[in-house]
This record gives sequence, structure tokens and C-alpha cells, in this order.
Amino acid sequence: MGASPRPSDAALTAFGIDLSDAAVAPERLTGGRGLTWRAGSIVLRPSGADDETAWKAEALAVLPPGAGFRTARPIRSDKQAWAVDGWEAWEWLAGQPDESRVAEIVLAGAAFHQALAHLPRPHFLDTADDPWARADRIAWEEQPAPPNEALRRLHAAFAPVAEPSQMIHGDLLGNVMFEEHEAPAIIDWAPYWRPAAWGGAIALADAACWHGLSVERMCSLAGGLPEGRQLLIRALSFRIATVELLGHWGDEMAARHEPVIAAALR
Repeated sequence: MGASPRPSDAALTAFGIDLSDAAVAPERLTGGRGLTWRAGSIVLRPSGADDETAWKAEALAVLPPGAGFRTARPIRSDKQAWAVDGWEAWEWLAGQPDESRVAEIVLAGAAFHQALAHLPRPHFLDTADDPWARADRIAWEEQPAPPNEALRRLHAAFAPVAEPSQMIHGDLLGNVMFEEHEAPAIIDWAPYWRPAAWGGAIALADAACWHGLSVERMCSLAGGLPEGRQLLIRALSFRIATVELLGHWGDEMAARHEPVIAAALR
């Protein structure tokens, strides 16, 4: 996805931005795939204005502060809407992502998931049909896997998981921000209904495949998660299935993932 255009004047005005004030003129942020903009104390990003947008906003608007993490609060428009003209608005939080701080990311994710544990399963998960939603179902044997040798090997190692499911963040690694003297900030919630520790397992798989985490450290950290080895295997299945469904799997991807797969299966 390419960079998004500047938020419309209608959206900026609706979320309380004074268009005549140069101090809050929108500036594109370097993260968020070029899609997010900051205007003063507000961050704006493209919104589907769908059930997921509204559900997450309602949940985070009333989420009690938790020990071990921060979250941005959603901002309503002047007409009390969560989305205007294709944009949604959130409180700006200081911090920068750091994919090398994997253990801290897993801990922050666990604290966030503990705070989410009371939430019921939302209906929008039933109709989600993008590659990530389909890959999630593949990783949990709710949908057949596409032909792929890496997936075949991982699925042969599947075993039952006893941990209960709840709402989790399925894309923690690049969405935990660090700021000195502040708790880690959790942003860009990717919602799934799975065991709480699966979010941490996905972060470990991502760090090992893409950010230089050693497979020894990956396995050591996974060992500290409930049913960590099995969740790590399913996390790799999820990520590989996503790449396959997006049409990007090939020899280079297979080579990148092979050491991580081998370590998880040992």
C-alpha cells in the first residue's frame, strides 16, 4: 500500500484541528507505512469506518489504564463519530518502535492482553476475509492450508492447545513504542480471538525471521510462554500462510524462514 494523501480539511476540522494554526499543520509520520499523519496532539490514519473500527474505538476508549503498557485513546469527531471522510483520529503518544527489544515487547503484550481478557468475541471476526484473517484460520485448522511444503511440515507438528482464547493483538513487534520513563505504548491493534500468549509467539517468529533474533533466543523466550512451542509453530504457520496467500512465497522466502522453522520443530 502506498502513502496516503493528506487528511481532508473536513476530517481535520471534525476532529478539532484549527486549519489556520500552522503549529498543528498535518505532517506525515515516518512509521505506519506512510499512512499516518500527526496534527498537534492528534494522529490521523485511514479508516474503513467499519464494524472493526468502531468496536476497537469503543473498547479502547474505556479500557482502564494498566500496569506495564500505555494505549492511545480514540478521538470522536464533533458529531461523535469515530471516522470522518475516511479518517479516524487517535491521541498521539511519544515513543519509537524497537524490534530488538523483543522480551520487553512480549511482556508489554502480555500486560495488554490481561487488560483485554474481559472483552467478548466481536462479530466482525466472523466475516473478515483478508489474507491475514484467512491465514489465522489456517494456523488454527479452521480452513485448509494452501499447498506449501513449509506449511505441511509445521501442520504435521500441530497439537491441541488448552489455553483459552480471548481478544489479542496479533502484530505486536513493530507496534510497541518505547519512551524513556514511560511504559511501552501499544498501537495499531490487530485483533484476533486466540490464546493470549499467541501474540507474543508471533512477535518472536517475526523477530527471528526479519529482525535478527537468534533462533536460540527465540526458543528460550517461547519456553516462557504457556504452551510456547506449539504457539510458536502456529505463529510461523500464520505468517507463512499470509505470505503464500499474498502471492509472495518463493525460494527466497523459504530460505529466510527455514532456520526458524527447523528450530521451532526441534
